[in-house]
Order: sequence, then C-alpha cells, then structure tokens
Amino acid sequence: MAKSSNIPNRSKVLVRRETRSAYLFLLPNMIFFVGFVIIPMILCIYTSFFDSTMGKNAKDVFIGFQNYIELWTDPIFLRALKNTFVIVLVSVPVVCIFSLWVSASIYKLKGPILSTFRCIFYLPVVTGSVAVTVVWKWMYNNYYGIFNYLGQGLGVIDKNINWLGDERFALWCIILILFTTSIGQPIVLYISALGNVDTSLVEASEVDGATNFQKFWKIKWPLIMPTTLYILVITTINSFQCFALIQLLTSGGPNHSTDTVMYYIYYTAFKRYRYGYGNAMGVVLAIFIALLSAVQFKLAKEK
Repeated sequence: MAKSSNIPNRSKVLVRRETRSAYLFLLPNMIFFVGFVIIPMILCIYTSFFDSTMGKNAKDVFIGFQNYIELWTDPIFLRALKNTFVIVLVSVPVVCIFSLWVSASIYKLKGPILSTFRCIFYLPVVTGSVAVTVVWKWMYNNYYGIFNYLGQGLGVIDKNINWLGDERFALWCIILILFTTSIGQPIVLYISALGNVDTSLVEASEVDGATNFQKFWKIKWPLIMPTTLYILVITTINSFQCFALIQLLTSGGPNHSTDTVMYYIYYTAFKRYRYGYGNAMGVVLAIFIALLSAVQFKLAKEK
C-alpha cells in the first residue's frame, strides 16, 4: 500500500518537472514574442490616439479618436483601402482555385516529375522580392518590355503601353505579380493534402459508380477543407499586407492608383512623420484582417 501511495506523488513531481522544463524551452520565444509583437501592438494602439510625430523635441498630444475620424475623410486612404480590397477579392479566390486545379492535375505524378513541378511553382516564393521585381519591371517596360513586344507582334495592341504608368493597368499589373508569387505554397500544401486522402474511400465511390467530379466534391474536398482554410487565411493576410511590390515598382502611383493601406501606412509614418495617424491605419487594417479571417473560419466550419 505504501509503495502504491507514492505513485501519485511521483507523478506530480514528474509533471511539475516536465512543465518547468517546457516553460524554460519556451522562454526565449516568449521573450521575443512579447518584446517584438505584443508590446509593439499595444504601443501602436496607444499612439493611435495621439498626434504623435516621435520627433526629438516634439510632444505627443492626446486627440482621442480624431485620427480614426480623419481616416474616413481622407481620399487617399479611402482609395488605398479600395485598392487593398480589390487585391484581396481578386487574388485570394484566383490563387486558391488555380492552386487546387494545378495540384489536382499533378499530385498523382511520381518521383522526380512531381518534384520538378513543385520546384517550378515554388521557386518564385523563395526568390527575393527585389529579384522578382527587377524581372517584372523589365517585362512591363514601355519601350522594350516583353508584354509590349508580344502584344504588338500578335496584333493585340497598336502601340507601346506604359503598363505601370497608366492608371487603367497599374493595379492589375501588381495583382498579376502577386498571383505568380502566391501560388507556390498553396500548390505544395494541396499536393500534400490530396496525397493523404484515404484511397479506400475513393475506391469505394468508384465501385458505386461515382464520377470524377463526384469523387472530388463529395470525398476529397471535405477532407482537404482544413488545408483550404489555412490557405485562405494566409493568402488573405498576405494580400492585405501587399507592400514590397508597390514600394519597388510604383511607389503608389500613378496618382495613388496603386496605393494600398500597407504602403500608405509606410508613406504616412516614415515620409510625413505622422506616426499616430499611421498607427490608426494599422489598427483599422488589423481589424479588417481579423474580421475577414473570422468569416472564413465560420464559412469553412459550416461546410
């Protein structure tokens, strides 16, 4: 009896020791997370209620919700918000549908052939944004770019088009680049998810006479829904945070036609030195991302 009564005490000691060890291993990451994520988030929300310039001799003046009120009367912010939503509403569905279509077409391939396709589609993801931008900038060049060359050669256009300098085309050019750099990770994830679908379920449906579409819609699609949800959320966040392409290609031009909220935050905070106003934009952007992600989670769970 005495021997068995010591077992719970030993178990408690072991649990405490393992818990202590786990927290010690987590401590470096927790310090980094709190110091570089949580505290900056709190400071961002706090300074959004101030007229903050963060200058050497400047004093922050509390103005309440004035920054947030000004946002909705700022035509540049409203245009940037509109452009951001256009990017999200166009790129996210297209990226997900195209990635799923490509993955469903190639996931059954074996060995080096499948690896080659994975490498081709994933290469733009791991390539530096500056290198990608230089290539696309050459392709869009209005004098010797490949798009103008092919367009005139095929008779689609009569004269060279300044793709990045024309308000009609600039934003769509950015969306095209964002699409090509965003499909790599979803394709790799979908290939893995489709490869892990239980083949016995698919074979049973074939015995029952199910078509290819029925096999996909009734069996494969529900099983890869967690992967789809992850891709939707990550692609949405990345689209909302589109900045590097704008900064390197157009700087928001022409006439603010390619401004996004992320770029306008940078421009306001680091070019106009209105940090409080820029932080208010950041808070609004975070709220939009959180709401849209919550809607995606809800819709995915209902399905």
